[in-house]
Formats: sequence, structure tokens, C-alpha cells
Amino acid sequence: MEETRRPYIGGQAVLEGVMMRAPCSFAVVVRRRDGALEVRERAMTERTSGPSRWPLLRGIASLVESLKLGGEALRFSVEQMEKDLAGSASAALSALGVWLVALATQPDGEPVQSGGGRRSGTWLMALVAIAFFIALPQGIAAGVNRGLHLGLEVQSAGFQAMTGAFKLVVVVGYLLAIRRVPDIRRVFQYHGAEHKTISTYEAGAALTVDNARARTTLHPRCGTTFLVMVALVSIVVFTGVGAALPRIHTGSALLDNVLFFAEKLPFLPVMVALTFELQRLFARYCTTGPLRALLWPGFLVQKITTAEPDDAQLEVALASLRVTLFRQVEGEEGAGGGDVSFPSYSALLSAPRLRAAA
Repeated sequence: MEETRRPYIGGQAVLEGVMMRAPCSFAVVVRRRDGALEVRERAMTERTSGPSRWPLLRGIASLVESLKLGGEALRFSVEQMEKDLAGSASAALSALGVWLVALATQPDGEPVQSGGGRRSGTWLMALVAIAFFIALPQGIAAGVNRGLHLGLEVQSAGFQAMTGAFKLVVVVGYLLAIRRVPDIRRVFQYHGAEHKTISTYEAGAALTVDNARARTTLHPRCGTTFLVMVALVSIVVFTGVGAALPRIHTGSALLDNVLFFAEKLPFLPVMVALTFELQRLFARYCTTGPLRALLWPGFLVQKITTAEPDDAQLEVALASLRVTLFRQVEGEEGAGGGDVSFPSYSALLSAPRLRAAA
């Protein structure tokens, strides 16, 4: 593929593996305990027109599709881990932890059509995110406002700034806590391998372990940066919402907070859409020069959610990208997708279908 025609590649770290996706392809590669690579791949239909490609709406479409594909990749990785652990409880506990960090470990990509997926899991992730990143910070801000007798109205700019600050505290604190869990730290290593691999591809370099090893674990389109930007954008959006809507004065601070939280919910898609567009602009125009400073808050938090991978983990990420690129090149005319196993990374590289992605 020519440099100018390269599509965005998005991805996500999973348990002992990496998922990669392109507009026309999807692949997840997981390493088993015996060193074998388990692969799931298929073609997907790219959306080239329609509302899902419009500015603002494409951000919402991309997030929904990312949650669907990420959920499928996580389930696939859990299935492989359960085979190695004989269905032990640690696999289920690890899967729960990874599920909760899914938003923080996936860069965005072009909106694609996943062709199915379990909607209940997607909605569950959305509800958990709302409770954890929206309701909890507002509850903490309300408690501090009341405890310190600040007298801030729930719709005021000051209260929204405090809520945004506590969003960052919750996100960073949560990520620091789960980083201490060994299984999650390995996921963060695979997250670093995913970033290094995508950066190698975007630089036009050969997809080798040596080239990927030299790249940074930080990436401007990472979901971690997205979470940081959401916290900042929410201050502006919800301050505007509070100023535009009728004032809430019920006489009860608790009821005021509940009512304003309910008022904010319909505007969550607006916040997601604006953040998506801003992140794309920053990733395109702020990667070099003085404007790179705008990416630093996200990069600082990415230092929590990524870790230096070993060469074996880089092999998994590179394998996932190679499979994805083959499908992207061949499109739906290529060989049928499905699940396949390779005894080693070298065996995967020797597969005739993947030589075009070398």
C-alpha cells in the first residue's frame, strides 16, 4: 500500500494478546502457554458514506463499534486463557479487570461495521463507564462542596471544574491501582506492544521485532488520551448545559445533583463526539513542534497504561497487524476468515496468505 492510502489501524490489548482492526478487516492474536498463536480474523464491510461518516456522528459510531469488537476480542482471549488454566477462577477475574480497562487501551480507527456482536456486553460497558466516570466524580464533588461549605451551585462553572478534576483523579487512581495486578500489568505490556507496532506501520518501516522495539509506547490516538480529554471537554460541555437549562433549586443538594445528572445524560453523545474530533485533530496536527504540548496530559497517563513489552509480546502484536493488513489488502475477495492456530510466530510468518503483509 502507498503511504498516502494507508488506512487508520486501531487496536486493543487483551489477555496475552492484541486485537487489530482496519476499515475492511479485524484480527485478534493470542499466545497460548505452549507458545502457539491462536488467531481469529475476518473481513468487515467498510462504511464509506452515510451518517456514520459525518463529523461528530462518526465519533459515536466509532466508539460503539470499538466496544463491540473489543468485547469480542476479550472473550476470545478469555477462552484461550481458560484452556490453559483449565477454567480456573483467575481467568474470570483477569477478564473482569481487562474489561474495565478496555476503554483505556484502544486507539480509535475509522468507523467500521462489525457485523454482529453481543449488544448486552456493549451496553454493560457503557453503563459501567457512566457510573464510574460520570456519576462517581459528580458524587465526590458534591460531597466536597457540601463538606467544605463552598456553596457552589451544581450547574455552575466552578462545580463543573471540580467535577472534571475529580474525573481525572478517579481515572488516574483507578489505573494506578490496577497496574499493580500482575495480569493487568501484562495487558499494559501488550498495550505498549500494540502502540509500538502501529507506530512502526505508520512510519512505513518493515514490520519486524527490531523495528518495533525501537518505537515509543505512547500514541496520540490512544483510548487513555481519549479519557483524559473527555474529562476536560466535559467541563466545557456541562458548564454550557448548566447555563442553558433552567436553574435547579429544589432545596435539597442531593436532589439537585440527581436532577442535573439526569439532565446531563442526553448530552453524553455530544461530549463523546466533540472529544473524538478534537483527538483526531491533535493526532494529525500536534505530533510535532510546540503544539505537541497539547498531547502531554494524555501521554503522562499513558505511561500508566503502557509498559515496555518483551520481544515475545511484540511478536503477538506484529502477528495481529500482519493478519489484519492481509485482510485489508485482499478485502472480502480473500480467503474466508475464521479461527486458526499456528505453533509459533515463525510458522505464522511462513503462511503464504500473510507474505503480502510483510
